Amino acid sequence: MTLGGGAGGGAPLSIGRILHESFTDGAHLLLLGALAVGMVSGEQGQAMMKPFSGDLFKGMLAFFLLDMGLMVARNFREARQASPVLLAYAVAGPLAHAAIALGLATVLGLSAGDAALLMALSASASYIVVPAVLRYAIPEANPALYFGLSLGVTLPFNILKGSPFYTQMAAMALG
Repeated sequence: MTLGGGAGGGAPLSIGRILHESFTDGAHLLLLGALAVGMVSGEQGQAMMKPFSGDLFKGMLAFFLLDMGLMVARNFREARQASPVLLAYAVAGPLAHAAIALGLATVLGLSAGDAALLMALSASASYIVVPAVLRYAIPEANPALYFGLSLGVTLPFNILKGSPFYTQMAAMALG
């Protein structure tokens, strides 16, 4: 199965190529490796890595988030002028992702609390992962759209309306 043209109108992207990039990209491989090491090393490994995974991580995360916030501030005016379809997707996308997560949680027999967490994480993927990945994977993509809409529209929506809604839906479906 292939998807449209590649970056810059190149060769079509295949699901295999997307998965290959997802699991072999340096940053992704580092995150997956860190998760694997954390699962294998347990509490003793966690204590040894605390200077890097606890204290240093918080500082680096603060700089990363500050950089993303500055990108939104520089580009939000252009994002506000985006197509109404894109603006609607900035809200409808997370709701759809949360609905899929609720369906999976129901099939897997998760508790209402676990389902609400899965829904919130699924709905937030567009502003946690996508801006950072698009910035490098598709350099010609317009940062005003992917930063501005994800952090300027989706994030506030999820904080103000989405998270309480996801918790309520999970409680109704599984509680």
